[in-house]
Amino acid sequence: MFNARYFRTFITLVETGSFTRTARRLEMTQPGVSQHVRKLEQYLGKSLLDRQGRRFVLTEAGRRAYDYALKLFAEHEQFRHSLDNDSLDSGECRLASPGSVGLMLYPFILGQQQMQPGLTVSYSFAFNSEIVADVLAGRHDLGIVTEPVRHPELHCEPWHQEPLCLVVPADFAGSGLADLMGIGVIGYSGGDDHAGALLRANFPDFRSMSHFPRQGFTNEVSMVLDAVARGLGFAVVSRVVLETSPWQRQVKELSLTQPAHEFLYLVTRAGAEMPRRYVRLLEGYREQRRHERFGHGEVMEG
Repeated sequence: MFNARYFRTFITLVETGSFTRTARRLEMTQPGVSQHVRKLEQYLGKSLLDRQGRRFVLTEAGRRAYDYALKLFAEHEQFRHSLDNDSLDSGECRLASPGSVGLMLYPFILGQQQMQPGLTVSYSFAFNSEIVADVLAGRHDLGIVTEPVRHPELHCEPWHQEPLCLVVPADFAGSGLADLMGIGVIGYSGGDDHAGALLRANFPDFRSMSHFPRQGFTNEVSMVLDAVARGLGFAVVSRVVLETSPWQRQVKELSLTQPAHEFLYLVTRAGAEMPRRYVRLLEGYREQRRHERFGHGEVMEG
């Protein structure tokens, strides 16, 4: 019969290397420790220890049982913490976002995990449709998407917004729509919507992105500015992409009078209560962005 105590005793025995120290740590008798190991060996049908007098070494089955036991208790702790929605500093965080968001949000969450070791993070970079499907299937507790979602089994709410930036090669000397058409656009998933929104707000003669020569496409937004830095075209990306790009010194942002934004939305299962640890992470990230963009004492919309 499966008994988790036998596995716990076996883990402690391997870690201490001694029946005596194991008994002392677990407040058991030494014969009690030996009995747990024998019971575990009977349950598994394998010898776990090669006994050599007072010393022992693990058999192959023993090494595998030890690895399994560690994984078993780690998963148990993660599961136990995941049930505690009121915990701010422990539990698993399972979320997904597009790359344009995750470039800065994921490192922020990892920083929080370093300060709160009870947190574990499972973060996926995906497109909107994949994120929605994974939240519906229960693979993620939270999805962050760039367009509103309408589904009877999902709850969607506005969360945050980032300015869009018109980014051109560093030696680009133009300023008008015709100049941009002259160098063409570097596309990415969702890039046409972003470019259309920003150009429409600033150039009255803008009609459609279909009028711009296509100089390339990538499904990885973090790589877009590599093409721009090489002088292959322009792109419109969120400020997060520009700020985190290794090519930000090889490109420049054109100054425009009218802002446009990438809007971000939170997607969860309808009726599900978002654990407090998620709420704190999301609020902490927005606060960090507010300070980075405006400094202390200013207000950032969205």
